[in-house]
Amino acid sequence: MTTELPDGRGQRGIVLGLKANWRQFALLVLINAFVGGMVGIERTVVPLIGSQEFGIASTTLVVSFIVSFGVVKAFANLVSGQLADTWGRKRVLILGWLFGLPVPLPNKPLLVAQ
Repeated sequence: MTTELPDGRGQRGIVLGLKANWRQFALLVLINAFVGGMVGIERTVVPLIGSQEFGIASTTLVVSFIVSFGVVKAFANLVSGQLADTWGRKRVLILGWLFGLPVPLPNKPLLVAQ
């Protein structure tokens, strides 16, 4: 069932229904799949980093890596949301991408003073 809501100016308004908005719905499903995959990666990779890289043998401490990751992510979302309200979403998104660009680079200094 599709319902069209007038916008008050005599123009075509918002169209409701999955049939009329299948593109937006498919994009939402795809984004949710990627987010779900990232949550799964976080829950498997972060404890491995804690045990292998930092030599933590305690299960409780390894699980604390997941908790600390979630807390830091929640705080970052709060701050970036406030920045997006002030500066605009596009600017904050681009700034976040710029901060994330060096992550996959090798673990060597790019500039070395000689």
